[in-house]
Amino acid sequence: MDISLIIRVAGIGILVAVASQILNKSGRDEQAMFVTIAGIVVTLMLLISEIGALFDLVRSVFGM
Repeated sequence: MDISLIIRVAGIGILVAVASQILNKSGRDEQAMFVTIAGIVVTLMLLISEIGALFDLVRSVFGM
C-alpha cells in the first residue's frame, strides 16, 4: 500500500465534503447526494485493486 493512495482518498473526501456542503447550503440537496455517491464510487474504484490483493492474501494465509 502506497501513501499516495491514502492522500488521493483523503483529497477526494475533502473535495466531496466541500462540494456537498456548498450544494446543501444553496438548497440543492439531491445534487449534493449525487456528489456524495459519486465520491464513494470513485473511491471504491481506486481501492478495488487493494481490496483484491487483501482477499488474495487472506486466501493464501488460510490455504483456500
